[in-house]
Amino acid sequence: MEPTRTPTGARRARIAQALRLETTSGVLLLVAAAAALIWANSPWRESYASLMELRVGPAALHLDLSVAAWAADGLLAVFFYVVGVELKHEIVAGSLRDPKRAAVPVLAAIGGMALPAVVYVSVVLVAGDPAALSGWAIPAATDIAFALAVLAIFGRGLPVGLRTFLLTLAVVDDLLAIVVIAVFYTAAVQLFALLGAALAVTAFALLVRSRFSTPWVLIPIALVAWWLMHESGVHATIAGVVLGATVPAERLYGERESRTHRHEAAVRPWSTAIALPVFAFCSAGVSVADGGGFAELAAQPVLLAVAAGLVLGKLLGVLGVTAIVTRLTPLRLPDGIGIRDLVPVALLTGIGFTVSLLITELSFDDAARTDAAKLAVLMGSGIAALLAAPLLRWDARRARSIDENADGIPDSQQARIGD
Repeated sequence: MEPTRTPTGARRARIAQALRLETTSGVLLLVAAAAALIWANSPWRESYASLMELRVGPAALHLDLSVAAWAADGLLAVFFYVVGVELKHEIVAGSLRDPKRAAVPVLAAIGGMALPAVVYVSVVLVAGDPAALSGWAIPAATDIAFALAVLAIFGRGLPVGLRTFLLTLAVVDDLLAIVVIAVFYTAAVQLFALLGAALAVTAFALLVRSRFSTPWVLIPIALVAWWLMHESGVHATIAGVVLGATVPAERLYGERESRTHRHEAAVRPWSTAIALPVFAFCSAGVSVADGGGFAELAAQPVLLAVAAGLVLGKLLGVLGVTAIVTRLTPLRLPDGIGIRDLVPVALLTGIGFTVSLLITELSFDDAARTDAAKLAVLMGSGIAALLAAPLLRWDARRARSIDENADGIPDSQQARIGD
């Protein structure tokens, strides 16, 4: 029997459920980014810049960081924890469990990271700005929250397997982006701090599998792991995904649901309501009102390079690799999904936003390239979403064949997005 909820408890449950919806996450991100852009270009824009530069935190622990740094290093670790939990669940019990089923979206994710990087490098070299090559990974990332939100709104009526394909692709994309951050955007590593972080993660992993897996025990250990990772020189958000990946995906001790499901349900509302919107607010405030304005930013080669990488690079990378793999190998798309569905899905992967903005922060030392790249991320992500939305609606209205994935076997009955 389900326990009777008080009115307050029922209200909290409804709020938590709303915050777990993909559409809610997308709307909050959009509102936060718009608010930052408006403030950063208003007559009060200096107060926005001052707020972002305001330093808070204990200096004794080397944590006297700016508000913008706290958002990128601290709050975003909560989002990456959810990514880690989701990745663990997909590998153990979800779409990545079956190698044959996972192979196509995994390869598509690799193509969707490689080609945008190639487009970016080509543009900056042709434009004669080799100093901007450090931003090659900016257009390689996909924003899970935004991409799934657009699919949920405009993809109603499409096979639900398309959402699974996009989720798998985006999770692998984020995993590869995390590897890129750890390998290419870490200047120096303090080995003792990194060893301490590894010990803290090990303690977390042991406790999260035990009967004593309670927030009052896990949260302090997670904070220590995060701090030590920050001290080590490796980007602190890596601690989030590593901790999330230690959560067991199977049911333990007779529990009714897996611990990955419980942790995702508990942490995602905080990620959706606080971590992601605050990060978007702190990172998206690009000012075009000062200096040379938009014209000066547009003159930076990184603007075209990032925008082209997100829109064209992602589209050609995901679509091209998928087409090659399904035509030249025995691998096929899931039942009910055809190449035609992957045009809007490939465009959705061009919504870089969160991780792209984070990599932008790590790529450049000068404000001009950083602001130009941030503006390009916003523009490229917006263009990709605007192109994908009508294509999703058009695709949903078209009749589907009995063997959409062309594997020679009639497709099984498919649930629909929005049912």
